Amino acid sequence: MNWITNYVRPTINSLFSRREMPENLWTKCPECGTMLFHRELSDNLQVCTNCNHHMPITPRERFTRLFDAGVFAEVAVPEPTTDPLHFRDQKKYPDRMKAAQKATGEREAMLVAEGEVARTPIVAAAQDFAFMGGSMGMYVGNAIIAASERAVATRRPLVLFSAAGGARMQEGILSLMQMPRTTVAIQMLKEAGLPYICVLTHPTTGGVTASYAMLGDVHIAEPNALICFAGPRVIEQTIREKLPEGFQRAEYLLDHGMLDRVIHRKKMRNELVTILRMLTGQSPAVAGDLPAPDPEPAEPAAQPVPDTQPVPDTKP
Repeated sequence: MNWITNYVRPTINSLFSRREMPENLWTKCPECGTMLFHRELSDNLQVCTNCNHHMPITPRERFTRLFDAGVFAEVAVPEPTTDPLHFRDQKKYPDRMKAAQKATGEREAMLVAEGEVARTPIVAAAQDFAFMGGSMGMYVGNAIIAASERAVATRRPLVLFSAAGGARMQEGILSLMQMPRTTVAIQMLKEAGLPYICVLTHPTTGGVTASYAMLGDVHIAEPNALICFAGPRVIEQTIREKLPEGFQRAEYLLDHGMLDRVIHRKKMRNELVTILRMLTGQSPAVAGDLPAPDPEPAEPAAQPVPDTQPVPDTKP
């Protein structure tokens, strides 16, 4: 009985028991409620295939799809002082940082990289909204300065993808000081005559909008992205009036002249290539590189023609 109980029965149960499906195979679109398979969503750049709602995307995944063959090199960013104000609310600031690092797998809220996009060398920086709301702290300020300095040193354009809820309250006045610091960093690009393109994603708010996110030569936004300084709810509570439909969304700002483009995420790479090569005076990008033609074989030397004239018949 022990053999049947301990071996036979568990073996049979394992063969016929129902296998549990992992919970992360499906994602529900927050806009239309469609259940999306994770591979389908990843292939579509985290955009809903039913309603085209643009979901958050990590900077590393964005760079993988942006740079040629997904190859890029990270730019080193100086580390700021950890917890300079010894801030604590419900949790200590270092504890919040550790939780965000564990959840995202990233060191901080911004990633800086360099590489080529359609053979156009650039420096790019992107914020991660999943890391404490992409909040602008001293590290983000250092990252933008490092990106600007690298762009000036290598004579490359700078492309920035913003996604933030504003300044990081755990760093107080030190986070607000990143607004003038980043403004000076962007001015370095202007003085060097290098293009600076801002891609505003959902959401871009607060001190980020009031500084480096709105200082670009060209401003592009993803569809339906919230772009503002103070949010719609705060404004409605202040003025005690109902705001227009779609107020502070990308399409509304495009109609009122605050944006130059609203581009779908899948078309963003081609749009950036066109603008970058135009601003840098380069020829249009080639859609596909054809292999070099094979060298033509040398013509064979002319051979002497043998004398094959018929011999006259001398017979009678």
